[in-house]
Amino acid sequence: MLRFAIRRLVYTVVAIIVTTVVVFTLSRLAGDPRLLYLTAHVTQEQWDAWGKRMGLDKPLIVQYLVWLSRAARGDLGESLQTGHPTARMVMERIPATLQLSLSAFAFVLITGVPLGVLSAVKRSTVWDYIGRTFAVFGQALPPFWLGIMLILLFSVHLGWLPTSQRGGIDHYIMPSVTLGWIAAAGMLRLVRSAMLETLDSEFIKFARAKGVSNTRIIWKHGLRNAVIPPLTYAGLLLAGFLAGTVVTETVFAWPGLGKLAVTAVFHNDFPVMTSVVLLFTMLYLGVTLVVDVTYAFLDPRIRYG
Repeated sequence: MLRFAIRRLVYTVVAIIVTTVVVFTLSRLAGDPRLLYLTAHVTQEQWDAWGKRMGLDKPLIVQYLVWLSRAARGDLGESLQTGHPTARMVMERIPATLQLSLSAFAFVLITGVPLGVLSAVKRSTVWDYIGRTFAVFGQALPPFWLGIMLILLFSVHLGWLPTSQRGGIDHYIMPSVTLGWIAAAGMLRLVRSAMLETLDSEFIKFARAKGVSNTRIIWKHGLRNAVIPPLTYAGLLLAGFLAGTVVTETVFAWPGLGKLAVTAVFHNDFPVMTSVVLLFTMLYLGVTLVVDVTYAFLDPRIRYG
């Protein structure tokens, strides 16, 4: 188990290093970084001074190592739009994205898992059809369209919920549903499939023959043995939420990393864009590492590279 965890950790570190290479390369493909900071009316002396200040007078590999050392210390440059340190701007937006991601994740677990279990236990009944219908519509509705429709219904017509911004609990309802809707449908289908396979297994039939209660069979024996595929999906889902809130945060004007990334793209604020991409990738890889180790811990037979 320890060797497996160390191996996965090494792979994650290698993936992060490759990510930094890609991000640095993309920053250079846009042209000389001085073109983003200086106007066309600078003198040659100013141009050379900025080149020396930014390390552009050194070989490309040295520039990468300098940039990497600064990034490791939290120095990601300054925003071209505001002039503020990029690292500080990113850190200020992390709590909003984290809260939205966790609330959407809670929505997925609260709806997807119970409905999936109910649909499997009550197969071919009205409850099963309701669950499968929810899954179909959940995966068919685009998040941006769903968000707009929720605002139109619950904010404009009914006046029950606020339309945008971050605030109290009521501000989290529509963004969480919008972000987690497709994922909840996927979780429902995955839990239902895993539960159907488990409930049809021989040890479940043996437990029924021994007179074990139906509730104990479903929640202890059934769901416990069917939890590995949903657990993997849930971990990757949380990572996806952390790195994929762009649409939801834009629709609801949520002040998180996704909204920051969109604003940076509109204003061609390259330091902010690269910082957000780097952070998203590191978050995704970190959560994936935790999922892999947890997966192997729950099922000791799993030891893949």
